[in-house]
Parts: sequence; structure tokens; C-alpha cells
Amino acid sequence: MARVMEKFLLASMFMWLIPVAVLYGFNHNVFPGSSDLSPHSLTLWSGLLAVISVNVVIGFYIYLAMKEPSDKHEPDPAFLAQARASVQKPIESTEGPSQPREKDE
Repeated sequence: MARVMEKFLLASMFMWLIPVAVLYGFNHNVFPGSSDLSPHSLTLWSGLLAVISVNVVIGFYIYLAMKEPSDKHEPDPAFLAQARASVQKPIESTEGPSQPREKDE
């Protein structure tokens, strides 16, 4: 469980840091050629690359989650017993018999 939380927190941190770094880099001319762009193009390209960077981080997180072995996760036996009991239990009606009733006026 600790490894899952570690991956989640790391991915969450990168989902904030990388887009902010991209926006900062474009607005402070850190990237070569960004000083030659018009303000409109600068905003468009920095926003587009920030969105793409978030999607790359999400894709990487999904890849790590899919790569994690599924055989090491076992459900809680008490939870399974309770779930089986709730499935086998008949549903009780709260309205009584299911016969049509007359309209009261």
C-alpha cells in the first residue's frame, strides 16, 4: 500500500510541477526561440505544452499501475464473507404486497 501511495503522490507532484515549469520557462524566455514568439503564440504554445505534459504524466502513472503485479493483492476475508452474505440475503420490500392500489382523493 505504501508503494501505491508513493507512486500516486509522485505523479500528483509532477502533474503540478511540470506544467508550471513549462509556463515559467516560456514566460521567462528559458526555452530557446520563445523570445521570438508573439504574445499570442507564446500563450498558445505554453498552454498547449503544459496540457500535453500533464497527459504524459497521467499516461506514465497508468503505465506504472498496469505494470504492477495483480497477484499480490488479496481482498480481506471478513469483507468477502460479508459481501457473500449480503448477496445471498433476500431483498425485503418496504411497501408490502405489489398489488395495484386505488387512488385516494
